Amino acid sequence: MTSTSPAAVPGAGSPGPEKSDPSFAPPVKDPQKELVGRSPGRLMWVRFKRDRTGVVSACIVLAFFLIAALAPVISWLYGKDPYTRYGEIRPGLLNENKYPIKPNGGIDGEFWFGLEPGLGRDVFTQLVYGIRTSLSLAVAITLLSVLTAIVIGVAGGYFGGRTDYLLGRLTDLMMSFPNQLFFIAFTPVVMALFVNPQDEMPTWMRACVLVYVMWLLGWMTLARLLRGQTLSLREREFVEAAKVAGTPPARIIRKELLPNLVTPILVQATYMLPNNVTAIAGLSFLGVGMLEPTPDWGRMFAKGAEVYQSDLTYMFFPGGAMVIFILAFNLLGDSVRDAFDPKTGR
Repeated sequence: MTSTSPAAVPGAGSPGPEKSDPSFAPPVKDPQKELVGRSPGRLMWVRFKRDRTGVVSACIVLAFFLIAALAPVISWLYGKDPYTRYGEIRPGLLNENKYPIKPNGGIDGEFWFGLEPGLGRDVFTQLVYGIRTSLSLAVAITLLSVLTAIVIGVAGGYFGGRTDYLLGRLTDLMMSFPNQLFFIAFTPVVMALFVNPQDEMPTWMRACVLVYVMWLLGWMTLARLLRGQTLSLREREFVEAAKVAGTPPARIIRKELLPNLVTPILVQATYMLPNNVTAIAGLSFLGVGMLEPTPDWGRMFAKGAEVYQSDLTYMFFPGGAMVIFILAFNLLGDSVRDAFDPKTGR
């Protein structure tokens, strides 16, 4: 019986291709393969987290919403409110022309953003509550507009025929109105229907009128987009299979169409909300939105336009806050779109 040495066995003593071949490299993990088997929502979240711009924008937007939600708490911790006229009740804060005596609009350790010229109210709490007012109205308008667009757009695209014709003509009719001019002209008319022009309209009713007017003219663009998407989806195999199986139309829309319309709905909503914020501010700036003493972004702009020559600082804070919010929300919308559909490059 002969023993076999390691050298006699082919390849027994060789270092192997891993060690002998200098060009050998360990396999690199493919990130696309790691995403296989995950749900669409999970894939979107993974892609969104990789977008630093989107994450930062989301944090900024979330901070604005937290400020709006916690405005009473912030006011309590700060020790001031947006209604008290500190400059009038405390001497030494405003001069004889009703402007802050201290430089930079009266900014100091007590009044962080200074004092409002004329009435002497605290600018910081005015801004915090103004954010609360504008975002509350904008969120309500956006939700109502999205729901209306879903009902009209999806119904017209799915059922087609006479239903699509009637809903399409309604959408075209509403789109024929010039929005900004119609907001300015129609809002006082609607308000006059509820309250005598000689009487003062309650704040809650004025807010409801603003929401109603802006919702009435704010759903058409998304409705036309969803109609086009639905027309394409209703010819797909999974919808045809559901029809052949006898699935009711309501269930087909809820289970088959709406999940595939989440992307355009969510992306368009992220663009609609900041547009509604600017529209609300514009109406208040022109005097047909929220009025005194309700804190509002638009009224702060109107006040700043009156006093900018003597107190430029007052305009800086509402203007800077709105620019940051609008920019962050638009960047967030781009990031959400790219996360849902990575093939659409910026």
